[in-house]
Amino acid sequence: MFFVIIFGNKKLEVEKFLSRFYNTSINLDSSFWKKEYSNPVEITEIIGTYVDNSDNFSLTMLICLDNGVYIHINDSNADDIIKYIYERFPY
Repeated sequence: MFFVIIFGNKKLEVEKFLSRFYNTSINLDSSFWKKEYSNPVEITEIIGTYVDNSDNFSLTMLICLDNGVYIHINDSNADDIIKYIYERFPY
């Protein structure tokens, strides 16, 4: 399985980000969110949105493409990670 983890550095930051991303109201019990994906290419959309809005939210994003290996997403590596995902999983 492939997954994304988002941590909020401020209260309700994850809820605000996800509500905007999904264009619906999201209610979380914590400042932590994890979603599993069967197709890793689907992760690229939330990575792009995360980086495009990094100035608006105080969040930390990690992705997992291999068991036990977590990649911290930031402005510097997001484009390369997205390219890597499309090259590694071309379906």
